[in-house]
Amino acid sequence: MNVAYSENSDTDRAAHIWRYTPWKKAHPTGKISQIPTAEPPVLSLSMSDGSEVPAGIRVEEATKDDLARLGHDLDFGDGTAAPTFIAEIAPQIHVLRVDAKTTAKSPVILSVKTTGSTCACRLLIDICERVEIELITVLEGDAEWFGFLREGAFGQASIVNDVVVHVTGNRLLRCDSICSNRDAQIRAGTVNAASSQAKVDVRHWLPEPGASLQVNGSILASRKDHLDYHVEILHSGKQTFSRLEWHTAASGESVTTGTGMLRIDAGAKGGDAGQLFHNLLLSDKAKANSIPELEVMESEVVGCGHGTANGPLDEYQMFYLNARGFDEEQARAALIAAFLNAPLSNMGSESLHGWLINRIESHLSGL
Repeated sequence: MNVAYSENSDTDRAAHIWRYTPWKKAHPTGKISQIPTAEPPVLSLSMSDGSEVPAGIRVEEATKDDLARLGHDLDFGDGTAAPTFIAEIAPQIHVLRVDAKTTAKSPVILSVKTTGSTCACRLLIDICERVEIELITVLEGDAEWFGFLREGAFGQASIVNDVVVHVTGNRLLRCDSICSNRDAQIRAGTVNAASSQAKVDVRHWLPEPGASLQVNGSILASRKDHLDYHVEILHSGKQTFSRLEWHTAASGESVTTGTGMLRIDAGAKGGDAGQLFHNLLLSDKAKANSIPELEVMESEVVGCGHGTANGPLDEYQMFYLNARGFDEEQARAALIAAFLNAPLSNMGSESLHGWLINRIESHLSGL
């Protein structure tokens, strides 16, 4: 059973999860005792190539059985206030169903179109065994504040490329709690192109042998954006694998934070986990924080590592492009695009990559 927001609304500002974006700032009204009425977004499915959505893929209203089977207890430790709040205000619970052995030949687009001053959505993910699918979830629309909670599971031996794109231009609170089952091969991506304020807490769980997870982030911050991302991966099954690579380009007076926590439980023998954060600082006033963390409770692991790197555009690369006919603006744009493209290219197929590039390239101008 889900824990209640009322029991978790008072957060500890000293806790790591709230250090850079306190709950009061992430809350839609700033008054944490308030439970505002939220509008539901409009959800729709389409295919990137314009073809018909396969019969085994659909979005529908969730049942009590769906919630019992796919919903998580939403215990995010010190961060529990956020998912329980979204769960409480979301007017509807939807489920994305993908039947066993379904194969989609092109990326599936799930549009989540927001509206109103406060909008919220709780979405259950029910991707069954031996599915092969690329899913792009697009958070768009004009809601002033949007809360998005995803829970569920990727089925046994499924192959899923799961990308969430933030193109809503206002405030975003997003929480994920996703389980990858035995031998699931998952690539999970997050792309931010427009949100002015984002507090994102993504949790992945690898409870069964053979699960493999690659998490990639491509984050663009400009003006006075405030973007805060926390990614946590728990290895509790044997012979599990994860990699986290996060690229952030920060310009203007933006402030970004990226936190990664990789945990390998006792008994999770053969675990292999690593993470790397790259921050590209495009102005003197931009700030980027990276905090990669490891917690390893098992001695028999393949490897565990972490790292972070911050810096401006490379002067030698700029000089090289200038010498080959690029002016300053063209050279700068090319290097920023290449930096953000590195994780994008790891999120899925050429079709998925091309769709992402076409969708976000307009946001690169003026950096």
